[in-house]
Amino acid sequence: MRLLIDMDGVIADFEGEFLRRWRNLYPGKKYVPLEERRGFWLREQYPEEYQDLVQEIYHSPGFYQNLPPVSGAIEAVKEISESLNNVFLCTSPMIPKYENCVLEKYHWVYENLGGDWINKIIVTKDKTVVRGDVLIDDMPEITGSMKPEWEHILYDQPYNRNIKNRKRLTWNNWKQILNL
Repeated sequence: MRLLIDMDGVIADFEGEFLRRWRNLYPGKKYVPLEERRGFWLREQYPEEYQDLVQEIYHSPGFYQNLPPVSGAIEAVKEISESLNNVFLCTSPMIPKYENCVLEKYHWVYENLGGDWINKIIVTKDKTVVRGDVLIDDMPEITGSMKPEWEHILYDQPYNRNIKNRKRLTWNNWKQILNL
């Protein structure tokens, strides 16, 4: 089995780091707790007058490199890779301001998973062109230029719970969902 695993929101806690920085930088401004999110795109959860501030946070130097791991993710990914020899991280760059994002994702992987994982990173805006059997991703609908070969298993997040009839994975139930 060739397993593809997304990074942001799946193994790297994008939401947690964003909220930590938001509350630190803008203590008087309202924020949307993760549990109250109702859409995938973070910036769309905030009023128009806050959207530039939202984007400044996740485009800022150090944001991606300093994302904390999602609880249980590092241990699970390492255990999965011991069972399967075809495990890759399949992540999208933040477009159009990718300068910090791409390099920092490589640093994050090196720091959290180790140097061997650098060769297992696939960075693409169109995940449908990547061959695999399963893609674990928190994005509810993944579209692109191809019909994907992989089965999309949804990494469970509050903002994607409106999606029904799809397998849902967390780092607590991954063994049952992946049948490992």
